[in-house]
Amino acid sequence: MSSAPSADNSSAGPLASGDLSLAQFRAPRYWPTWLLWLFLHAVARLPLSVQMALGRRLGPILARIRKRDRAVARRNLELCFGDLSAADREQLLEQHFESVGLSLVEMAIGWFAPLERLGRIVRVEGREHLDGALARGRGVLLISAHFTTLEVGVSILEDLCPRIATMYRTQRNPMMDVMIRRGRSRFASVQIPRDNVRELLRRLKANDVVAYMPDQTYLGNQSAMLPFFGEPAMTNIVTSKLARISGAAALPYFFRRLPDDSGYVVEIGPPIPGFPSDDPEADTREFVARLEDYIRRAPEQYLWLYKKFKRRPEPYGNPYR
Repeated sequence: MSSAPSADNSSAGPLASGDLSLAQFRAPRYWPTWLLWLFLHAVARLPLSVQMALGRRLGPILARIRKRDRAVARRNLELCFGDLSAADREQLLEQHFESVGLSLVEMAIGWFAPLERLGRIVRVEGREHLDGALARGRGVLLISAHFTTLEVGVSILEDLCPRIATMYRTQRNPMMDVMIRRGRSRFASVQIPRDNVRELLRRLKANDVVAYMPDQTYLGNQSAMLPFFGEPAMTNIVTSKLARISGAAALPYFFRRLPDDSGYVVEIGPPIPGFPSDDPEADTREFVARLEDYIRRAPEQYLWLYKKFKRRPEPYGNPYR
């Protein structure tokens, strides 16, 4: 067990569904968040074509408002797509912010749209891989990543499997924190704090499915410098260790918006051959290669606002300065 990821030392367990009341947030500082909540409820009732048009109009507004995020995304695209011309990268950057605008609309779809409607607009491919993995009785890690389509991509988990858990990162805005947990509680009644490894392993032992997104998680000595689109990045290497300790199947789980705005596709891949091995870095390289291939299919839909290449040791340093 010495190679296992460090379990948390806190007593934080799964986040309880009883903590999701919004009535406590009456102070004026929460009024903008209330406006967002009301906006999401209203948008969820619109036809898909109207939702898509609205989201695309929000993108350029966000690009002007969120200048720091725009600078981070531009730098990430420079590092990851250096083979593109500067003009092509700028076009990709504009497309990315359209996708960020759409992510607000997709938050409304994922949280509030009836499951029957989700079934009409979300196509699932590879469900047999999930069913086969569950039949083994050792739990399933759905390994995914942070795409702008996240809230729709995970919204159909309730329909795929009745025993779903997700990992969760606490938000700075307490009301937004409750909103996100409340929205996701419809498909994931168990939401595990991201540092509670014991609870994650307990869920896998119970043959639950855990959605795990390691692409934005830095775990200190449980990370390694590995290439992402050819650029060195400190990368979480825990996934294969979790699979090895628990015996759970590890399945790639990716999702994207269709180019004609007609809906979404969720792709559940078969178990990665030889995963897990006794080399977590090699396992992580294999998953990252699959993630890169998927990102290339719709690069504007990956979340480029995150400082992926921070915390690098010298001589690499911080490329965002």
